Amino acid sequence: MIPFTKMHGIGNDCVIIDARVEPYALDDDQIRLVADRRSGVGCDQLVMIEPPRNGHAVGFLRFYNSDGSEAQACGNATRCIVSRLMREEDTDRLAVETVAGLLPAHVDERGLVAVDMGPAQLDWQDIPLSRAMDTLHLDLTAGPYADPVAVGIGNPHCVFFIDDADAIDPAEHGPAVEHDSLFPERTNVEFVTVRDRGLIRMRVWERGAGTTQACGSGACAVAVAAARRGLTERQVEVVLDGGSLFIDWRSDNHVVMSGPVAVAFTGTLDIAVGAA
Repeated sequence: MIPFTKMHGIGNDCVIIDARVEPYALDDDQIRLVADRRSGVGCDQLVMIEPPRNGHAVGFLRFYNSDGSEAQACGNATRCIVSRLMREEDTDRLAVETVAGLLPAHVDERGLVAVDMGPAQLDWQDIPLSRAMDTLHLDLTAGPYADPVAVGIGNPHCVFFIDDADAIDPAEHGPAVEHDSLFPERTNVEFVTVRDRGLIRMRVWERGAGTTQACGSGACAVAVAAARRGLTERQVEVVLDGGSLFIDWRSDNHVVMSGPVAVAFTGTLDIAVGAA
C-alpha cells in the first residue's frame, strides 16, 4: 500500500507519492493504471518526491506523464508539491530539484505559489530540435496553422498563434505535432490567442498526457514566445481552460510562474511495487 495525495493547479491534476523515506519503483503499466480516470485514481501526471541531491533543496521531483513516459518538468505539479512542502517546513520560501535543475519557490504578495522555472531555452539545440532552424519561426504546419515558435522550459514546446483559441480542439492537430520528426523528444503543443499586451488565451496538447486543463511549463513557453514576437509585455496573465497563471519572463531570462493550488484528496494505492 502506497500513501498518495492528489492535488491540482487550475485543473492540471497530479498524484503525488512521497518516496523520501521509503523508495518505490512503479513501472509504466502501473503508472498508466494510477493515471487512468476510470480504473485508477486519475491524473495528468504522477510525481515522486525523492531525497534531494542538492543540499539547498528539500526534495527531488520526478515526473511521469499519464502514458508512463517520464517528463523533465511540470510547472503546476511543482507548485502543488512546493505548497505541500512549505506547510511541512513551516516556511514561505524553499527550493526543489528536478532533472531540469534547482527550482526556487515562494509565496508571492497575492498569496499564490510562485516557482522559478529556470531560464527559457531558445536555441534549437537546447529545446531540442532535430535540425538547425530559427526557433522564432519554425517551418512547420498543423492543419491550417503555421509559423509556430519553439521554446524549451525544461521540456520542449511548440506555440501556434491563432485567431481563436477557444474554437480549436487541441486533439485535432496536437498529436501530429507532438510526434513530428522536428522534435526528437516529442513536444507539448500550445494554441494561443493574444487578447492584449498583458493577456493571452491558451489551449494545450501535452506530450504524453493529451488535452489537459492547464500546463504550467506551457504557459511559461507561451509567454516567452509572445514576448519574443513583440505581441506582449514580459509579464502576462495566461488564461487556460482551468484558470489563470501569471508569468514573468525576467530580464535574466528566468521564467517565474505564479498560480493557485488545491488538495483534492488523499488515499492509498493498493498495487504491488518493488523497491526503487
